[in-house]
Amino acid sequence: MKGWWSSLGGAMGGLRRLSQPYFLPLEAGAGPFALLLAALVAVVVGLGLLLLTAALAIGSALIPDWQARFLPGVAPGVMAFWHGPIGWILLGLLAAGALAFWIYRGQLRQGRWQPWLLLGWIVLLILVINGINVAISFIARNIDNALVNHQSEAFWRIVAIYGLALMMALPIRASQFYLIPRVGVLWRQWLSQRLLALYLRQRAYYGLNTGLSAGPRAGLGGSGSSGAAAAAEIDNPDQRISEDTASFTGTSLSVAVGILEAVLSFFSFIVVLWTINGRLALWLLVYAVFGTALVLLASGRLVALNGEQLRLEADFRYGLVRLRDNAESIAFYRGEAREGEQARHRLRRAIRNAQRLITWEALIGVIQSSYNDFSDILPWLVIAPLYFARQVDFGVFGQAGIAFSQVLASVSYLVNNIDRLAAFSASIQRLEGFQSEVESLALRPALAPPAGEGQPGEAASPAAIRLSHVALTPPGSDRPLICDLSFVLEQGERLLVMGPSGCGKTSLLRLVSGLWPASAGQVERPPAGELMFIPQKPYMLLGSLREQLCYPQDPEAFSDDQLRHVLAEVLLPDLVTRYPDLDIRQDWPRLLSLGEQQRLAFARLLLCSPRFVVLDEATSALDGAAEQVLYDQLLRRRMGLISVGHRPSLRRYHDRLLELDGRGGWRLGPAATSDLVHTY
Repeated sequence: MKGWWSSLGGAMGGLRRLSQPYFLPLEAGAGPFALLLAALVAVVVGLGLLLLTAALAIGSALIPDWQARFLPGVAPGVMAFWHGPIGWILLGLLAAGALAFWIYRGQLRQGRWQPWLLLGWIVLLILVINGINVAISFIARNIDNALVNHQSEAFWRIVAIYGLALMMALPIRASQFYLIPRVGVLWRQWLSQRLLALYLRQRAYYGLNTGLSAGPRAGLGGSGSSGAAAAAEIDNPDQRISEDTASFTGTSLSVAVGILEAVLSFFSFIVVLWTINGRLALWLLVYAVFGTALVLLASGRLVALNGEQLRLEADFRYGLVRLRDNAESIAFYRGEAREGEQARHRLRRAIRNAQRLITWEALIGVIQSSYNDFSDILPWLVIAPLYFARQVDFGVFGQAGIAFSQVLASVSYLVNNIDRLAAFSASIQRLEGFQSEVESLALRPALAPPAGEGQPGEAASPAAIRLSHVALTPPGSDRPLICDLSFVLEQGERLLVMGPSGCGKTSLLRLVSGLWPASAGQVERPPAGELMFIPQKPYMLLGSLREQLCYPQDPEAFSDDQLRHVLAEVLLPDLVTRYPDLDIRQDWPRLLSLGEQQRLAFARLLLCSPRFVVLDEATSALDGAAEQVLYDQLLRRRMGLISVGHRPSLRRYHDRLLELDGRGGWRLGPAATSDLVHTY
């Protein structure tokens, strides 16, 4: 039980951090958010009762005897309500709620009025439906009495009224069923866009997927974790942005509406029940509290099991996605047996946890079923002695059953939805953990200054790559790769980086490109757009041939003739012959060989024409003649080059050679000879 309440408390905090920003800025605090939620209910309930009073008054004026015949005592009760202290209290709450929204009107901009208005409309619909249900309980009572008394005319008249009430409820229910998922879709769109923006900001996606976390963490309501360990806990970010957001927003609204319906039904029907018999109402409360406590005690494991099931299912699906994405490599290795073994292992883990989950859900289901079955006979046990003593009419049995079931469902909301709430709590923890982590990564200090912004005391747009006494250590490690490295690369100069495998060549390129921070020293680089990185295996996006060539620029930035010309420059004229329509979409990563992909990456480079380019074994899949053609294209454009490679033939395209030993040492000298003039 203690674990349940602890999990519930954590889930409520995560729920607020996820839900509040859509309705009210998070920095406004939890108090104002809760205040506005209460204000919304007060305003809608107050307006709803005012509308009910007006409808009753108009109905009495038009048809004087209809209330006395079909809803006896309702109109006098409503008028007595307004003349009593509760009516004045409700009017005061209505005014206070409207004042609260007026006070916080400045923080409800940027489209935040829309969800509040939609929520208010949903609450009003719930209130109207609840009122109709109360009226139906009285109508059902009169139907039973008409049947017992053999009053045929009264029976058919009341049945007609019953049908009219159901017809009135139908469009209201339809509107409610439409509005709730509609608000959920709008909320999901907003939340997904927000998480996606954070995921892409400051290259948080890179830090999250590589375990890199540099600089101070500044997340709002963060998880308190740091470094690679925190990032490693965030598995399957794609699922969290796509599936978890949809599940969270839809379930949040469904649960919120369910709780509100339960509260309104409780207060509406407890009055009806109390007017029938106060002892019945007391027995109901005792029974509901006992049943709720029993189910909560038995359901403590559901939250943990649901969270584990989400993670295991995501791992199993991700393994299948990797099998699809690396189909050719696996086929070359004949790795089907190994891949099948790993997939079956992930599936077995998911199935084992699912079996445990089924066991606990079955236990909860038995308790819930027994709880609901025994609740059916409780009104009979209390009302029967009153009926036999002729203190109530027969219709009270039906009305008491309706009121009892409504109140019992209200106070038993947790009992009846415990498995759903457990799954919801697990999804909140997953999504809020992801949000906290991407916020902390997205709001960290930039590793590289944005375009047009230099380091303190430096030029706003540096015209060179400068490393001053730089030390480099991989994130999460204390192994020094480079110590006290300094060099300057002006536009048109060319530097080749060589060394044994694992010595830190690619790590140096990450440092120069701004992906990794320096452990010591200063790095100055050109602004964004003037420095481009080409990896050994180029990125092939899901798109047309035109989009492949223009990436990351606008596909409409270049004409068809420019694109065909640049393909010829990088020795891919046959690609135009095979695909004359540049807007054709294909599975390019599988269709093109690695050598073709590398040449296509050089085509992108020539179209972007940056002043500096960083090449990480970007010609490893090409023959010597093709490599010479591509490097000659760069030399003619006087681009500054930093290349990583193992081929001795690369020396002829570079001025200087930087050799790393992987233990922090380095040597720098002319590329044309093996005599290096500086050794650290």
